[in-house]
Amino acid sequence: MGPLQGIKVVDMTTVLMGPYATQMLGDYGADVIKVESLEGDVTRLIGPTRHPGMGPVFLNTNRSKRSICLDLKKPAGREAVLRLIKSADVLVYNVRPQAMARLNLGYDIVSEINPRLIYAGVFGFGQDGPYATKPAYDDLIQGATGLPALMAQTGDGTPRYVPNALVDRIVGLTAVGAICASLVERERTGRGQRVDIPMFETMAGFVMGDHMGGLTYDPPLDKGGYARHLSRDRRPYKTSDGYLSVIVYNDKQWESFFKATGRDDLRRDPRFATFAGRAVNIDFVYGELARIFETRPTAEWIELLNKADVPVMPMHDLQGILDDEHLVATGFFPVVQHPTEGPIRSTKVSANWSETKAEPTRLAPRLNEHGAEILREAGFSREEIENMIRDGVTKPSPAA
Repeated sequence: MGPLQGIKVVDMTTVLMGPYATQMLGDYGADVIKVESLEGDVTRLIGPTRHPGMGPVFLNTNRSKRSICLDLKKPAGREAVLRLIKSADVLVYNVRPQAMARLNLGYDIVSEINPRLIYAGVFGFGQDGPYATKPAYDDLIQGATGLPALMAQTGDGTPRYVPNALVDRIVGLTAVGAICASLVERERTGRGQRVDIPMFETMAGFVMGDHMGGLTYDPPLDKGGYARHLSRDRRPYKTSDGYLSVIVYNDKQWESFFKATGRDDLRRDPRFATFAGRAVNIDFVYGELARIFETRPTAEWIELLNKADVPVMPMHDLQGILDDEHLVATGFFPVVQHPTEGPIRSTKVSANWSETKAEPTRLAPRLNEHGAEILREAGFSREEIENMIRDGVTKPSPAA
């Protein structure tokens, strides 16, 4: 009974960016039909598996969906997806628009079939610039928007990518917002529209929102960059027996920190005494904090800083986060029973509604698990479905 109940989404996305967005739409209550190739989404093959085609990346980005596989290069496959689109509210794709045009599934064609359709594309670049037809991947967009260069400034000088598909997920989240906004607009006008969500432009705004600095002005006042973010000691602090994540940010928190640690000398130091003083001397400030935190063990610091109301969190690794006391208490990582994969660890929907509860509607499907069901809903007869299987347009649904 999520807030998007009654919305039908045809999901023509693969890998991570698009599937992450459509999974969220499904978690919010939409009926998401994942259209896969006969080989299936490539993420089915990534990571350790209990059964072929059900890897962890796929399991964690494709719940709340139904799966159908179709060969869209065959006329019957294209006809099948057009029949799905005819009754859909949203179509999401993440290939380049030129590829959709080659499949005869461009907006000019599908909007004639369904004028109320929200036709949402998540792809590399805006279509009004010289990069319009270029391919794009998370790593490429990280590089083009300065993230490795920023990482180099804070480390050993070597550019590195963020070890997370950061771009795919941020652009996926942006796509969810754009799609929901388009649905609201359709309620006003009764008309659908095309909405493009380009990776490069989305991330350029995301990164430069923090780091524009003096480049905001014309002529520039400096070379850009947010000094606090670029300080080499802005990192988890080493304690006497581990690491700790702490931020002492505003004046109240610094007063509490001075009192809790008995550092009246820092209170009198102009480099620490005011927000402006700390901003100008941020490298020195963070360096001194690093020296202070090495003097006590992690547990002692957590107790002391919590009592002083200074923001502190443990530094988890990938196993440790599963045992975090807050996430355990809120049941954020439930172990659920998948019909074919057995017990798997899932995640809760993080947003919470007071009236329209959102939660996963189903676990990630096997390839073409719902193919026959979806085709029947679209009006295909049993004989037509059998002919499509015979002609290699689709496959038989897997045995229960």
